Amino acid sequence: MNRLSIPLGIILLLLLFCPLQTKAQEQVTPSGGQVSGSLQTNANFFIRDSLIGAANTPQYDRQLYGAEAWLNLNYNNWGFDFGLRFDAFNNSNLLNPTDSYSDQGIGMWFIKKQVDKLGITAGYIYDQIGSGIIFRAFEERPLLIDNALIGLRLDYSLGENWKIKGFTGRQKQQFSSYRPIIKGVNVEGFISTEEENAWTLAPGLGIVNRTLDDQAMNSLVSVLNTYGEDYVFIPKFNTYAFSAYNTLSKGAWSWYLEGAYKTPDAQNDPFAETIINQDTITGDRFFQKAGSVLYSNLSYAGDQFGISIEGKRTENFSWRTRPQEQANRGTLNFIPPMARSNTYRLTSRYNAATQELGELSFQVDLRYAPSKKLSFNLNASNIQNLDNELLYREIYAEMTLKVKRNTTIIAGVQRQEYNQERFEVKPNVPLVRTITPFFEYQYKFTPRKLLRVEVQYMHMEEDVAANTGADFGSWAWIQAEYTLAPHWTFAAANMFNAVPGVASPVENGQRKALYYPRFDVFYTIKSNRFSLSYIKQVEGVVCTGGICRLEPAFSGFRFAVTSTF
Repeated sequence: MNRLSIPLGIILLLLLFCPLQTKAQEQVTPSGGQVSGSLQTNANFFIRDSLIGAANTPQYDRQLYGAEAWLNLNYNNWGFDFGLRFDAFNNSNLLNPTDSYSDQGIGMWFIKKQVDKLGITAGYIYDQIGSGIIFRAFEERPLLIDNALIGLRLDYSLGENWKIKGFTGRQKQQFSSYRPIIKGVNVEGFISTEEENAWTLAPGLGIVNRTLDDQAMNSLVSVLNTYGEDYVFIPKFNTYAFSAYNTLSKGAWSWYLEGAYKTPDAQNDPFAETIINQDTITGDRFFQKAGSVLYSNLSYAGDQFGISIEGKRTENFSWRTRPQEQANRGTLNFIPPMARSNTYRLTSRYNAATQELGELSFQVDLRYAPSKKLSFNLNASNIQNLDNELLYREIYAEMTLKVKRNTTIIAGVQRQEYNQERFEVKPNVPLVRTITPFFEYQYKFTPRKLLRVEVQYMHMEEDVAANTGADFGSWAWIQAEYTLAPHWTFAAANMFNAVPGVASPVENGQRKALYYPRFDVFYTIKSNRFSLSYIKQVEGVVCTGGICRLEPAFSGFRFAVTSTF
């Protein structure tokens, strides 16, 4: 069946009942239905710059242009909800940072109907069980992750506070789908005592099964046949994952606990040590073991003081629609990250990706606000593998001070230790150790005129053996942003490689300290936002919620439009 044939009727239905013009966030059609939607598009114009590494890809060498676009439409009438999304990729490097991807078509569609206590959803389904450890179908556009389940979901209300749902289908793969079949069942409830300031419980139980198709199994077996007898195993067609979780709450306290178990499953270890003819080779190798995750979060949220304590242990929990899928492709689940999501340019340069095969980690976050004008935030996290090897450590302190009604000062410092060899698969590189102080100043001239200035400096500790800083070395960053509400925002920034490291470019035998300027103009009118940017950007890693991908060096112009209607 042609991949566009199923949703064609939905497209015609939406065109028939949607008006030709849109005015506000939601529009009533002549038939009495309502339509809404959104548009997001990015256009990149590439300018080759081999000195910063913006070269030797199709975009820089010959295409010079790349774009991505997503158009969402939602329509409800007669008790039905309809959704449709058109996706387009032209010379995009989101799928593969070193390659070019072009395609377009229907990226998502769904039909929903509530029949008494029964909810019915058919099409592309985004959902999760618990915190997502055994199943999460979600979308992250900056990472080009879209692992919707294409199939059917039924949910039924068992009472006022209990619900059961079941689903089955196949996982999306760009504009087609993977062949393995995914199905699952989830029961969730809510229990509360009747007295004032009551204890509440929100328990849940989930079971997910993945059945490999013959093609995936044959491909896996052909790889295993190349292994020596010490590493061969008999792969299984069916793998099951179980999860039990609960949220216990009372007043300002909340405690979440989840445990998950996965039956023996073929998984890939990119750091496996394989012995061949008495030689040890490090690299990709499949193995088959059961997996487990234990995750907990205890939090208190008071008027002036708040604390959150998290802990997690992960072992052999790579869970994919096919064992052959790597990086962010084909993931069936989402394991909560255990490091702070930083927002400043230099504090967010190094991110800790979730380690599916082995991780023992904790995180503590403290917030204290003695007054409306002054607040403090202290965060500490530590991540190591199950062999006690340090992968990531961060200590972060921040103060926010409102001097007057029109002045705000934010200042702080970050200390990081980052295992670049593990997170970025770069062999024999030293542990990255940084200290990054930062300062932000905001001044409001009038209610519509705001100036914001950022200054940051990342000091990279020296690597004695190399006699220089690790990775790209030390960085400085300065940015000024001026807002003329409600329409205009102007920003100018520069990232300077103050003390070049081993990864910095070499020119005439010397490591070269480069500038990476950026200029942005944003224009907002009603629900439309336009931006035009000139960017020089160093290569790095971009992460969302512990899921990371390589972000290649960029040189050129970027135009973006977002709109809701």
